[in-house]
Amino acid sequence: MVVAVVGVGNSGAHAAHALRRLRSGVSLALIDRDRDKAQAMAAILGEDAMVADSLTTLGEEPEIVLLCVPAGLHRTLAEVALGRGAHVVSIGDSIADVRTLLALDGRARAAGRAVVAGAGFSPGMSCVLARHASTLFDEVHEITVAKSGTGGPDCARHHHRSLSAASWEWRERRWLRLPGSSGRRLAWFPEPIGALDCYRAALAEPFLLQRAFADSRRVSARVAATRRDRLTGWLPMLRPPHADGGPGGLRVEMWGERDGVVEVVVYGAADHPARVAGSMAAVVAAGLLDGSLPSGRAYGLAEVVDPVPTLTALATLGVVASAFEGAT
Repeated sequence: MVVAVVGVGNSGAHAAHALRRLRSGVSLALIDRDRDKAQAMAAILGEDAMVADSLTTLGEEPEIVLLCVPAGLHRTLAEVALGRGAHVVSIGDSIADVRTLLALDGRARAAGRAVVAGAGFSPGMSCVLARHASTLFDEVHEITVAKSGTGGPDCARHHHRSLSAASWEWRERRWLRLPGSSGRRLAWFPEPIGALDCYRAALAEPFLLQRAFADSRRVSARVAATRRDRLTGWLPMLRPPHADGGPGGLRVEMWGERDGVVEVVVYGAADHPARVAGSMAAVVAAGLLDGSLPSGRAYGLAEVVDPVPTLTALATLGVVASAFEGAT
C-alpha cells in the first residue's frame, strides 16, 4: 500500500514521520519540486520510502495522496490523484483551495474516494476542536476561531497576503464580506503564546464550519497580526520568511445552548503549526485506511470526524489540546 506525500517541506516532513508511526507496512512516495530534499527525506525514513518526480510518473497506484503544497496547487493535484484512484487529504488553508476541493464532490462520489479539505492546523485541528465542543451542546449558536503562527515560508506568504484580502463571516444566517485587517479582537491562547491581537483575514474556517453547523447564527475567524503585518499586507514581503514560523496558537470558542441555558466552551492548542498540520494529515490518512472516515464524497473534518479518537491519536504524536477552565 502506497501513500504519496506531495510537498516535503515542514508540514510534509511531519506528515511522513507521523504516518510511519501510526501505520506500519505503508510505503511512502515522496514528491517535491526539490528532488534533493525528497531524496534526503527518503534516506531518513529508510525502508519503504521512495522518491518520484510527480503523481503522474509514480510507478505504483497510491491509496492516498497527502497534499502539503503551497496555495493554488491543490485542486489540480487532487484531480490527478482522483484520476489514479486515490483518496485526497489536503492541508491547504486558502479559501480558494478549500472551496475548489469541496467542489470535487461529484468526482469523489463517482470514484468512490474521499477528498478531505482543510486537514491541517487551521483549518483542521480547529475543525476537530469545534466538533468536540459541539458535543456538549443541544444547539450551537456561535463559533469563533483565532490562530497565530505559520508553518513555513509558503504558509507565511499566504498569511501575509490574507490580511489584505476580504474576510467572510456567517452572521445571522447570511454571508458578510468584510475588509481584511479589521475587527481587532484580543484572543487568549494557551501558554506559552498568551494574549494576542487578532484581525479578520481571508480564512477558510467559516466556510468549513458553516457547512458542518448550518443552523449556527455566527461563524468567524481571525489571525494574530502586528501593526506592521497590517500595514504591509498589500506589499510583497519585505524580508524572507523564517524556515519555521512556530510556535503558534489555536483558539476555538463556541457558544451554545444546553438544557435551556446558554454556555460557552473554549478549546485550544499551542504547538508548531507545521507539526500539527502534518500530524493531522497523517491521522486523517490513517482514518481513511482503517475505514473510520467516509469515502465517496468531499468534506471538511468538522462534518464527519469523531473527535475523541482523533484527539487521542494526535496525543500519541505529541499534539495535545487544551480546555479553558476559567479563573478562580
